[in-house]
Amino acid sequence: MKSFLAAALQCTSTPDPEANFAQIEELIDLAARRGAELVGLPENFAFLGAEQKRLELAPTLAERCSRFLVTMARRYQVAILGGGFPVPAGEAATFNRSELVSRDGQVLATYDKIHLFDVDLPDGNTYTESTTITSGNALPPVAELPGLCRVGLSICYDVRFPELYRHLAGAGAELLMVPAAFTAYTGKDHWQVLLQARAIENTSYVLAPAQTGLHYGRRQSHGHALVIDPWGTVLADAGVGPGVAIAPIDTDHLQRIRAQMPSLRHRRPALF
Repeated sequence: MKSFLAAALQCTSTPDPEANFAQIEELIDLAARRGAELVGLPENFAFLGAEQKRLELAPTLAERCSRFLVTMARRYQVAILGGGFPVPAGEAATFNRSELVSRDGQVLATYDKIHLFDVDLPDGNTYTESTTITSGNALPPVAELPGLCRVGLSICYDVRFPELYRHLAGAGAELLMVPAAFTAYTGKDHWQVLLQARAIENTSYVLAPAQTGLHYGRRQSHGHALVIDPWGTVLADAGVGPGVAIAPIDTDHLQRIRAQMPSLRHRRPALF
């Protein structure tokens, strides 16, 4: 293994897929020119709009997103995680699927979001993902990125469920991917601290691509795509505008921290 640069992309997706794909390719190009070998795209990177429109577009978006990820990986010679796009799951529902693609265009892993965001927030916004999204029923995977590291997959609201990341760490993950469209209201208080907790408790790197800004109606995202090291140190923060958080992932550094703070070895799973 070696030290390499990983990039967490930050964008403002809208109900216009054409504009979204163009924006994402510009950011992938930027990350690749800065030397990134792994690029993470946020949740809902291809479409962020009304649920009914998402259902109508899902059959074509699912195919197009997969092709886009393969094309981008080959064109820019980077591994890519597409952090979440709609895939049909019956007549009136979709999965929220992420897909990890190698630099040569091979699909290494897919994951359908398990935890669905059904919440009434004090700012007046209500989110009921379960109305039109079907929860995944398989454990999130860990995939080997050849020559880089072992990557564990998750999506957005999953970050509030530490048992998922314990599973990923137990399966050998060195880098936890948390692509998200975190709300502005919850993000200001919970986004960074939750990501740091997942990094610290699992002594793992965290790469968290993010949506930012106003998308449509009252839907607004927090931003602050982050790269965090296994000690919990924020290595890069994309702020609140479209852009890229980029930082080195060093597996030797990870092993040193795990040796200094061997909490994963000190677990007592038989008691819980």
